[in-house]
Amino acid sequence: MNGERATDGLFRKNTVLYSLMVVSPVIVCGNTIKNALALIYVFSAVTFLSVMVSSFVPSKIPYTLRVIIYASVSSLIYIPARIASDMFFPDIAQRIGIYFPLTAVNSLIVIHSEKKFFKMKRTQMAVSLFCHILGFDAVMLVTAFFRELLAYGTINSRMTDIDVLISGLGEPFGGFIFLGLLCGVYRKLSSVSGNKNGGGKNFSDK
Repeated sequence: MNGERATDGLFRKNTVLYSLMVVSPVIVCGNTIKNALALIYVFSAVTFLSVMVSSFVPSKIPYTLRVIIYASVSSLIYIPARIASDMFFPDIAQRIGIYFPLTAVNSLIVIHSEKKFFKMKRTQMAVSLFCHILGFDAVMLVTAFFRELLAYGTINSRMTDIDVLISGLGEPFGGFIFLGLLCGVYRKLSSVSGNKNGGGKNFSDK
């Protein structure tokens, strides 16, 4: 895998901050911790199970048909995950809207599985997939924490003593700006780490 590590999706090549995958749910839905936890649950369960099950699809099947199978598998897995989400996170589904079902066709399932995961041994694939999912989950939680705190003055719907609020952070455009700043910080830290460990090379590009 050209020196790639199974943990790249979490650190060196974070799913969101480096690869810029599944950014829309973070921007739109990552404005409260409750929204974030609900989406994390569905995204994590559907993505992990869908890719693992789809890895057994024979490679001899034409690519177009394989993609249809992947989408069908993830859609079937999405149904019980979605039903369970109503039990654990009542009233959140309506707030998140279309971004719940979109988890069933996210890029980790439809694109990255063929490009990356299915080229690995199954054990390595499971670890790498898990880390890519964790990469998304971590960014989602961090984003939701700060946006909820700064936009609404709450943490998981509990009031805090913060005096200055930036209401725009609760809106999608605020999420876009915050995620852009987070990406900038991530890439700066990556560059600094690369300079320390690789003679000026960004560790994300090794």
